[in-house]
Amino acid sequence: MSGLTTHILDTAAGRPAAGVAVRVYRRVEGPPVLLKATSTDADGRARLVEGEALEVGGYRLEFEVAAYFAASGAKVSDPPFLDVVTIDFAVADAAQHHHVPLLVSPFGYSTYRGS
Repeated sequence: MSGLTTHILDTAAGRPAAGVAVRVYRRVEGPPVLLKATSTDADGRARLVEGEALEVGGYRLEFEVAAYFAASGAKVSDPPFLDVVTIDFAVADAAQHHHVPLLVSPFGYSTYRGS
């Protein structure tokens, strides 16, 4: 089943990052087009684009990590080192499922194409 999902793990706390605001955009000529704004569930997951709505082309994910870490009580710098984590990526085969996990701490992050 095709679509786009994410899963955010707070690597500093060793738990899913619940309640992180996430936005997904379609990158087109001109400004990116907002497709959905949501938040991660209690397990740090969010369904972003369902099935056939996923198209070949460029996408942008924005994760509001500074607000998440402030709300979680994590020790962060002032101003926070990371504010909004932005990931630009492309979908080459819209029939495949695309999963973009984010591993994040107050001072760094990594991502990859998951399954």
